[in-house]
Amino acid sequence: QWDLVCDSAWKVQIAKFSLLVGLIFGHLITGCIADWVGRRPVLLFSVVFILIFGLTVALSVNVTMFSTLRFFEGFCLAGIVLSLYALRIELCPPGHRFVVTMVASFIEMAGQFLMPGLAALCRDWQVLQAVIICPFLLMLLYWVIFPESLRWLMATQQFEASKELILQFTRKNRMNMESDIKGVVPELEKELTRRPKKVCIVKVVGTRNLWKNIVVLCVNSLTGYGIHHCFARSMMGHEAKMTITHSFYADYYIMAGIALASCLAMCLVVGFLGRRGGLLLFMILTALASLLQLGLLNLIGKYSQLPDSGMSDSVKDKFSTAFSIVGMFSSHAVGSLSVFFCAEITPTVIRGGGLGLVLASAGFGRLTAPIMELHNQKGYFLHHVIFACCTLICIICILLLPESKNQNLPENIPDGEHYTRQPLLPHKKGEQPLLLTNSELKDYSGLHDSAAVSDGISENTTANGMKSM
Repeated sequence: QWDLVCDSAWKVQIAKFSLLVGLIFGHLITGCIADWVGRRPVLLFSVVFILIFGLTVALSVNVTMFSTLRFFEGFCLAGIVLSLYALRIELCPPGHRFVVTMVASFIEMAGQFLMPGLAALCRDWQVLQAVIICPFLLMLLYWVIFPESLRWLMATQQFEASKELILQFTRKNRMNMESDIKGVVPELEKELTRRPKKVCIVKVVGTRNLWKNIVVLCVNSLTGYGIHHCFARSMMGHEAKMTITHSFYADYYIMAGIALASCLAMCLVVGFLGRRGGLLLFMILTALASLLQLGLLNLIGKYSQLPDSGMSDSVKDKFSTAFSIVGMFSSHAVGSLSVFFCAEITPTVIRGGGLGLVLASAGFGRLTAPIMELHNQKGYFLHHVIFACCTLICIICILLLPESKNQNLPENIPDGEHYTRQPLLPHKKGEQPLLLTNSELKDYSGLHDSAAVSDGISENTTANGMKSM
């Protein structure tokens, strides 16, 4: 429509670039806003403005207008994704957080599988854009369905709003205030004089352990999503016109199917190995697939050139495709688990900012795809080598992370700072454990404990209720 061919073909990558840049800025900014004003206002603001910008995109008259509006559309989409992710984590009990998150991932996968069908039916991109954006109208009902996060209200000492929300829950559920929530409302009324205490993500810089955990997960997210593009390009061929099936729809469904299989595998692996063990396993698979593709295929290519080798280039292509599929499978799991892991170990008062950082890192990883397209895949091998080295560094750093499976969410920065790291393997019978076990962890779901922690932790007690050495 806008003659984006030949010398103007690079403008197509700029349009992709603008959406991803909008997502990156959106995650960083809306994450901080969600920690300051709440998850619910950010969700409503993002839904309203994505309707405005999304429908305006369909009315674009040139590629400059299209790219600019796509930036703001990505910004608003980031606010929706981040606020919903934080609300899901904070509303669910420990045993259901991962299950609910995976259900949301499967719903997202269903949308991806439906997208080619919608594109084939609509044919015109402007109609398709309107069809994609209109379902966001239903999300306006979320203002009525979703309450503000009670966990965030309590962690930020907004006890007046917490009291109103608790009373609203009791009326809707027809609970008896004298027996079911005995002592909760009087305890809240004692704390009404306290001023709200809101925290920005920059406070994490002064911590000793928390910032390291967040940085490790940001690097994991960047590596997972960045190297995923390397595997995808390797599977589809280094040239844009070379595909393994010579069909856009078949290639699309193959990659979507790999992502779906990765989500299914995550459900099993994380259930047995936990968050840290699952992330470590998938990162090892990613590193092996990357190193074998870079090293072994080069060796096979040299060996196939010998006259007596009896090995054709098709053998190298088959190995490359196999390693690419394994790499896409595991790197998708690495990226998804890094985001979920960060949401669990980041304290409630800065969870929006922590999620914003790790999601922005994922956006930087995705950004490598249009950048490589702009340079006509020049530097592709070096790009893959850098990310392969990052996977080796990540394997070491993952061992430093705590295990968050079946543990209560940290509420404030001292909780996150003292979040304990557990060994990958259980200690032997009769052996004194050096790190805390699940049975030694303190429950932070009670109101009295939340109020006590907000006043400060005693000198001889850690955030998990254990005496300091």
